[in-house]
Amino acid sequence: MNWTIYGMECVGALILFTCLIMISLCKNPVWWIHDYPKDIQEKYFETHERIPTEVLSAPVFLKKGFAVLLALSILTALALAAGATDFKTGFLYAYGLWLLVDWYDCFFLDWVLFANVKRIRLPGTEHMDKAYHQKKYHVVRSVIGMALGLVPCLLCALIVAVLG
Repeated sequence: MNWTIYGMECVGALILFTCLIMISLCKNPVWWIHDYPKDIQEKYFETHERIPTEVLSAPVFLKKGFAVLLALSILTALALAAGATDFKTGFLYAYGLWLLVDWYDCFFLDWVLFANVKRIRLPGTEHMDKAYHQKKYHVVRSVIGMALGLVPCLLCALIVAVLG
């Protein structure tokens, strides 16, 4: 496996992830409402129409399902481009990249950026500084993301083993 390519792909993945999240948040922060803490959601719904935010609701399930399929496609292409040729290398590559993005999302995007940039807060919740600075909420979601990431990463490893 080529570590230079892997490093460049890690940087590229962080840039791509940041762009996808920030562009959609700036255009419509409500699109990601299911990822906001419950107290922020409830405050928002006091003045806006309630929409499904439960994990197994159709809109959330479709968004998360699409994201997992997109991640699987990207991880597989990147693993193959970096030279992964067997199951173990494919899994370690994919899960390493998944963890990098997951931790970046938690520790930078959630803890630093989203907690402090009022433009991407839900309308009517801009004043809820304490609620936006909930670190434990984002750590728990990150751990869930780490577990969820096993599925596309194992599938990526399987595809790499077959194609590599």
